[in-house]
Parts: sequence; structure tokens; C-alpha cells
Amino acid sequence: MSGWDPTTLPSQAGRTIVVTGAGRGVGYFTAEQLAVASARVIITTRGDATRALECLRRAAPGADVSAVTLDVASLDSIRAAAPELAALGPIDVLINNAGKTSGSKRREVTVDGLEIMVGTNALGPFALTVQLWPALVDDARIISLGSMATRLAKADLTDLQGERSYSTSRAYALSKHLMHAFAFELDRRLRATGSHRMSLLAHPGFALDGSASRRPGVTDLASPAQRFGERLLRPMAHGKDRGAWPVVRAATDPDATGGEFYGPRRNVTGRPVLTTPVAQSADAAFGAEFWRLAEQATGVTFTV
Repeated sequence: MSGWDPTTLPSQAGRTIVVTGAGRGVGYFTAEQLAVASARVIITTRGDATRALECLRRAAPGADVSAVTLDVASLDSIRAAAPELAALGPIDVLINNAGKTSGSKRREVTVDGLEIMVGTNALGPFALTVQLWPALVDDARIISLGSMATRLAKADLTDLQGERSYSTSRAYALSKHLMHAFAFELDRRLRATGSHRMSLLAHPGFALDGSASRRPGVTDLASPAQRFGERLLRPMAHGKDRGAWPVVRAATDPDATGGEFYGPRRNVTGRPVLTTPVAQSADAAFGAEFWRLAEQATGVTFTV
């Protein structure tokens, strides 16, 4: 759709949308914008969702919003939360937003022994999508969260767990290559079966809490040092409310098609437009190998 206006969305009345990791950040604002557009929104958070729900209800009075506890870094948590989410369905849109963006300089692992960036940002969402697959409607959309980090480092699938050499930045970039690969490989498999479901990808650009509309208990959780750093970066960034725009467009644009990738017009900031992924993570062989490794690492089989 040309001239897409992220501030005036098509009505989402009658649609149920799950947004993972929506207690703060881009996930919160994605949920808020969808709730304002009359969607029924289910958010997931690792901890207490009270403040996020309060903010959602203030922003969208009368909206149908609820929360389910989920930690995508834990396969047990995914298995426990999936039936609860499915019972609230059927689900029209699944937005795999939850993820980890920073960590220790030393290699860390999830409770399942998976490298923490890859386990949280890619393998967890893969396993959750498998668990929720039966609860998705026939024309559901699955939105994966990408990143500009894929332009900064190549991915090495032979060292998925970062055991040979490790840096947090490379692990994060790898995890986002894998999310790109998941979105595109899922799209290829859906097309091959003639499914009406769609897999899309979106990235928020360079988005900061401090540049976003204020939401008490949601956007004001940074430390003084983090707030100072954000002030220095504001000229080259936008708020996480605007960072949500590409995600929301992928979820709601009636003209969207499977396999599309949305991001800010100026790559780091701007209105949401179609963008081009790096060649590696869009490669079919790369996607097929990620799928094999993801099934192996999570112990689940994903048959579209």
C-alpha cells in the first residue's frame, strides 16, 4: 500500500494478536498501537505485566488486553505457556518480538544449555511457533523481528552455539541472521504447501526508550548511565514507539504478502517501508540448514 500511514491503521477489530516480550520497548508499543486499532491483544512477559497492562488500557480505553507469562529462553516455559496462549485463540497474528540485545562479554547459556543470544532470539521463537501452530487461523501472519546487525557480521552455522570463539556482538548478529532465515524459510515452506498463512519480517531501526512517548513503568526503566547514553544517540535514532511501526505494518497492511521485510525508510529511522535483507540470511540453503539445526537444538519437529 503506497502512502502507508502508521498513525492511522486499518481496524483490527475481530483479530487476536499475540506479541511476545511486550512488557516494554518495541514489543510494548507494538501491542499498544494494535490495541488502539481495536485488536484483541495478548502480551507475554517474563515477569509482572501489571504496569504494561495499565499503560495499554490508558492508551486504548476499553481494549481487550491480557497477559501470559512466558520466557522464550526456556523451552519448559514455552511448553507451559503455549496451551494457555492457544486457549485464548484462535490467533490471527503471532509477533515473535521477545529477545535479548545485550549481555556479558563471556559466553552464557540458557537453562537448556543453549548459547543465550541464539537460544533467546531464534531457537525460542522457533519452538514457540511450533507449539502455537495448531492455534493459528488459516490466514494467520507470523512476524519475526530482524535487525540491522545482520549487515555487520556474517553468520557461521558450523558454530551455532559459539563454542569455538565468542563475542556478544557476533552472537547477537548470528541470532538475528537466524531469525531472518526462519522468516524466509517459513515463507518458502508455506508457499510450497499452498498455505494461506504468511511469514513476514520486520526490524525497528535504531530505537530508543528515551525518544519514545513516555509510559510510566515501561519507558523509564533505564539506569542513569543508560539514559545519558541515549541522550547522546538521539540525533541518529527514533523512539521505540516509531520502532514498532514496521512490525505493526507487517501485521496489519492488507496488501502485505509473505516473505516481505519491513524497516524504517532511512534504515535507522523513518516511516515503515519494504527493505532488502542481506543475501546470506535470505539464502534458501542457509534457511534449510537453520531449520535442521533448530529442530535438533530444541527437540521439536516443525512440519508446515
